[in-house]
Amino acid sequence: MALTFTAELFHWRGPAPHYFLRVPEDLVPDLRDAARFVTYGWGMIPCEAVVGATRFRTSIFPKDGGYLLPVKVAVRRAESLEEGQAVTVTVTPG
Repeated sequence: MALTFTAELFHWRGPAPHYFLRVPEDLVPDLRDAARFVTYGWGMIPCEAVVGATRFRTSIFPKDGGYLLPVKVAVRRAESLEEGQAVTVTVTPG
């Protein structure tokens, strides 16, 4: 099951700052279903993600009733992504 969506890249300024894409609410039920089969704990969903020409492995994680996809520094640099930019990503759980 591959999910494609577009979301705004945002910077979380917590103790370990990172950039994320929030999974749209209409896709949350699909991810919850997938999580039952692939999660490795705490609701984390391992996945392969593709942004532009860049493919990477990460884990989607639950946050405030939805899910966040972390976007690695290498991906942001390779695709020239900046905070506030609309980013299209395809995610394949598993």
